[in-house]
Amino acid sequence: MDNFISETDFERYRNLIYDESGIHFSSSNRTILESRLKERLRKQNISTVGEYYTILTRDRAEMKALLDAVTTNLTRFFRNTAHFQTFEYYILPDLIKWKQKKGDRSIKLWSAGCSTGEEPYSLAMAMKELLPPGFKIDITASDLSLKSLMTAKEGFYSDMKMNGVIDRYLNKYFEKKPGGYQVKEEIRNLIKFDYHNLKFESGLKNLDIVFCRNVIIYFDEAAQEAVINKFYDAMSNHAFLFIGHSESLFGMNTKFEFLKTDWACIYQKMLEK
Repeated sequence: MDNFISETDFERYRNLIYDESGIHFSSSNRTILESRLKERLRKQNISTVGEYYTILTRDRAEMKALLDAVTTNLTRFFRNTAHFQTFEYYILPDLIKWKQKKGDRSIKLWSAGCSTGEEPYSLAMAMKELLPPGFKIDITASDLSLKSLMTAKEGFYSDMKMNGVIDRYLNKYFEKKPGGYQVKEEIRNLIKFDYHNLKFESGLKNLDIVFCRNVIIYFDEAAQEAVINKFYDAMSNHAFLFIGHSESLFGMNTKFEFLKTDWACIYQKMLEK
């Protein structure tokens, strides 16, 4: 099946995936799309890309399966130390002070593009440790990959996946089991895992923090701007946005303000100081 995609087929699939998800395949990463298509055709026992394209336009479940296949799910616990230092030493103290002044004792966070769950679990553990007693933790974690979400909901990780988790958290928030570690129920209960395509509205409102790291890099400029502005509209008047260290809002038509902390650069929405 080598070289089975013509230029016309590549354009058709690239446009279909973009229309469905905002994910953009350039000529330079065409091989990734081709390999994922080969995998789906083999699993579905379909002989031609033309036949598969017709199926995709009629079968939403298979469309979701293809989107699952083309997304990259690379993550780990407490990924990017500088971001977590900013979260723990700057963002949470700032929000605690602001929330107490407003008489509000809850923090709403969205981990968008959560992959297999290491990011939201890391954030939940940090919040559990650092928020004052009586503060409510409200975390939504979403992804385009149903397979990744199933892993995230289960909360079981192999021994080699535990790099980055300090011993205190490992002993307090995980249960050792054969072959790996299970996130304890008290942490799992803080997170609602949900399927979500970032091209569409999430329905979330008054978010205090959004983590969307290493996701918009797969979108073209128009899709990136649309996603970022959806985040802005879903956030409270005093809120913070984390994106990947290689991603930037530079040149976008967005209302977010750039924020440089002692540890990392992030973005903020500050309508109320």
